[in-house]
Amino acid sequence: MGAVALDETRFAILTPTRRIWAIAPVRGAASLLREIHAGIEARFQRGDRIVYLGDIIGVGSDVVGAVDEVLRFRRWVLAQPPFTHPDDVVVLRGSQEEMWRNLLQIQFAAAAGETLQWMEKRGVGATVEAYGGRLAEGIAAARDGPTAIAQWTSRLRIGLRASAGHGLFHAMLKRAAITSDGGMLFVNAGLDPARGLGEQGDRFWWDAGGPDRMTGPHPEARLVVRGADPERRGVVRETHWLGLDDGSGEGGALNALCLSPDGEVLETLTAGPS
Repeated sequence: MGAVALDETRFAILTPTRRIWAIAPVRGAASLLREIHAGIEARFQRGDRIVYLGDIIGVGSDVVGAVDEVLRFRRWVLAQPPFTHPDDVVVLRGSQEEMWRNLLQIQFAAAAGETLQWMEKRGVGATVEAYGGRLAEGIAAARDGPTAIAQWTSRLRIGLRASAGHGLFHAMLKRAAITSDGGMLFVNAGLDPARGLGEQGDRFWWDAGGPDRMTGPHPEARLVVRGADPERRGVVRETHWLGLDDGSGEGGALNALCLSPDGEVLETLTAGPS
């Protein structure tokens, strides 16, 4: 396994380094993220990379604060001498960010009301409220037709722009990240183990059972590091994948792992319930 030719506007290619910090889904738990960042700051070493495994927003009570904290910490990392390259801090698009992206275009959906109800069950309402909206109003607007729901999404965009840097945050998200030597692949929730990275489509967010189907390494990486786990199993190490979702934003802890290029866990940080 070696370097993979990928569209770098969609995928992050991590250059060689000794340590990579992987941060589990935050889901709006800004206070826990601040604790994790404080722990990383105290342990940060020259050349460290940071990968957020998606789902910064959604579900929890402080979506705006969580995004603000990612932006603050990114600035801190990039300012460390001899100054880190912007591509060394990667934020993956999680299912929450993917839903938000689609929600802002929901007026073009064939069944907008049903889609919003589906999103509601998966926690998108917290993000809608964070940017000044109410999901119930969107569902009602969907019944009134495309013009009404377009006006609703327009108000949400205004709310998004009112939060400094949040537009940039959503613009910089990547589908997945992979080390340049094919050692580790970082994904939000899952993937189809039999498909190449460029063929995954929306499976990074919705094929959460993919890692459990792995009978060998992914064709393009020796180890898959996944963020969101529907079973919230915490830090789990299987033969071909590593998970760290403890249910942050849902009353659980937030985990971060410092990994060697071979996928060895060098350090573990946990904020919240043990």
